[in-house]
Amino acid sequence: MEMPKPQDEHRKLSALAGAWTGDEKLFPSPWDPKGGPATSVVEARIALDGFYLIMDYTEKRGNDTSYRGHGVFGWDGNEKVYTMHWFDSMGFPAGSHAKGRFDGNRLSFTSQGPMGHGRYSYEFQGDGTYKFSIENSQDGRQWSKMMEGTYRRTDRR
Repeated sequence: MEMPKPQDEHRKLSALAGAWTGDEKLFPSPWDPKGGPATSVVEARIALDGFYLIMDYTEKRGNDTSYRGHGVFGWDGNEKVYTMHWFDSMGFPAGSHAKGRFDGNRLSFTSQGPMGHGRYSYEFQGDGTYKFSIENSQDGRQWSKMMEGTYRRTDRR
């Protein structure tokens, strides 16, 4: 039996690979009642023979690190969906993974878990930038934006 090889769907995840810096706006939420500006550093790489993208994320408010995250992105060929597993410094159990799809230059995920529903969107601008946003909902009908940011590539590709 021949070992599986990454497919075009796996290779599309390389759009997120690299080093990025971001300017973010956090909206008031139960986790951050005031909201406000933040900056971030994102390091992402293709791993495990091309099947996954691994992302490390650090957010700062002022000079202090306020949040860290670690994501593992992949492609589920059986369900024909992209997957995102996220672990972070808030300490909540990871629960189920988010499922997503590419639509043109946008990679979008949705999730549902004990903390409610989430929508995550990466929109690639084609000029070494992408926009990212998170929306949350308790019931899956009324959504509120939690954060949005613009990220610029800092490595040379």
